[in-house]
Amino acid sequence: MAIEPETKSWTWVIEGTCPECGYDGTTVSIRDVPGIIDANTTAWPTELGRDDVRERPDDRTWSALEYGAHVRDVHRKMTERLALMLAEDAPTFPNWDQDATAVAEHYGEQDPAVVARELGEAAHRAARAFDEVRDDQLERTGLRSDGSAFTVATLATYYAHDPVHHLWDVRRTH
Repeated sequence: MAIEPETKSWTWVIEGTCPECGYDGTTVSIRDVPGIIDANTTAWPTELGRDDVRERPDDRTWSALEYGAHVRDVHRKMTERLALMLAEDAPTFPNWDQDATAVAEHYGEQDPAVVARELGEAAHRAARAFDEVRDDQLERTGLRSDGSAFTVATLATYYAHDPVHHLWDVRRTH
């Protein structure tokens, strides 16, 4: 599916505007992220309650349910990464193969109501975790398995794009 692999450069997300969904990383700070996540999360129950929630528009595009399960897991993964960055000096994040996770976890077969609930819970935890970051923690670093370095501040901006973009994906293609 059109998920950014962990080995692809990510800096464009914070240095510009996404040409598809319009997310402008240059205008987003970590202090904006909880509000972005909270606002985005309110839209997912409607998308996951649709009659066609399991239908893929084509062979290369996830269903709304698969996108919702992925977004839930993004919230979980970014909360884990933030906690790791705050607890350790320059940790390396375990690699996350997003497409392999989708297959292994049977995203398309999950219960949409459960995914909606879990997405909301994970988003709430993530938004609160990013909201609680102190100014003196913003420059703490973490590394992706490919060596790409994030600060807590850049991780937040990078992270906020994902649920925004995938809600756009679902609304555009379904």
